[in-house]
Amino acid sequence: MDTVAYAGQLSTVQSVLYGVPRGSVLGPLLYVLYTAELHQLVERHGVNLHQYADDCQLYLSTPVSDAAAAVNKLSACLTDVNDWLSHSRLRLNASKTHVMWLGSSQLLDKIDIREVPVTSARVTVSDTARDLGVIIDSRLTMADHVAAVCRSCYYQLRQLRSVARSLSAEAVKAVVHAFISSRLDYCNSLLTGVNDGLLRRLQSVQNAAARLVTGTRRCEHITPALRQLHWLPVRQRIQYKLASLAFRALSGLAPDYLAGDCQLVADSGRRSLRSAERRVCTVPRQNSTFGDRSFAAAGPRAWNELPFSLRDTGLLLTTFNAHLKTYLFSTVFEATAHL
Repeated sequence: MDTVAYAGQLSTVQSVLYGVPRGSVLGPLLYVLYTAELHQLVERHGVNLHQYADDCQLYLSTPVSDAAAAVNKLSACLTDVNDWLSHSRLRLNASKTHVMWLGSSQLLDKIDIREVPVTSARVTVSDTARDLGVIIDSRLTMADHVAAVCRSCYYQLRQLRSVARSLSAEAVKAVVHAFISSRLDYCNSLLTGVNDGLLRRLQSVQNAAARLVTGTRRCEHITPALRQLHWLPVRQRIQYKLASLAFRALSGLAPDYLAGDCQLVADSGRRSLRSAERRVCTVPRQNSTFGDRSFAAAGPRAWNELPFSLRDTGLLLTTFNAHLKTYLFSTVFEATAHL
């Protein structure tokens, strides 16, 4: 049933026969249930599927020598997916479909396939694609994503400077958190292991935001302003996110696909090891730099770097996060505490 309010009164009641109200939490949930058969269909082709509501990603891993066979497999899978969607009164929009090769520069240079057939259309291979608000490039450098974040944040800062003098200090701080800090923190765990130059660009954004809030001039050092605001620098914010995700995984508060990436040495059957008594995680060996940047490796490493007092999975999440920020804050600013 659906009702609409006008001037304090309710309109006539109308029956809603199909669908759910726009913005309802049932929307994504019901859509996932409605398309649950897609996973079985895709798996029959040997392709993996990740789905977030109506945002779906199909992917498979292949050596360069089998690139053509992988394209044929993906094309056949998309044909069956399109048929299933048509029978389910849904539509595969080829114009919004992106195809991208992921790998190192050396491997990508060996692939000469630039178009992939998608149903009756041919989709040109892209160098970048937006996935849930994150811009992923084919070499996983995250340079395009960092550039987009910096561009968006500087635009917001220019708008805020014109109204900052009309707001109180607390209001300016709240607005900066909403428009700047939220963008810097969104999916920032994906920036693990990226080039230091990219982190410096993001740090420049945070410095500009801190100067706006505190009134610090460009000729003055930014460290006192960050300490005054109790803001962790960008690099430590990434460490904070990784350690917090690792704590969730070890405490049973994370989804299965994250929980399986963090395992204590004591839980792996090797209790005789000294590391088992220190509550450290096993760090799997990776064969590439891409693997070292994955949560399966970066999450356990971030956990193992914490002091022993923090590696206690019996803590409450809020308590752990508070102690974690205090620890990271002290490690960053202890060198300048006596200046």
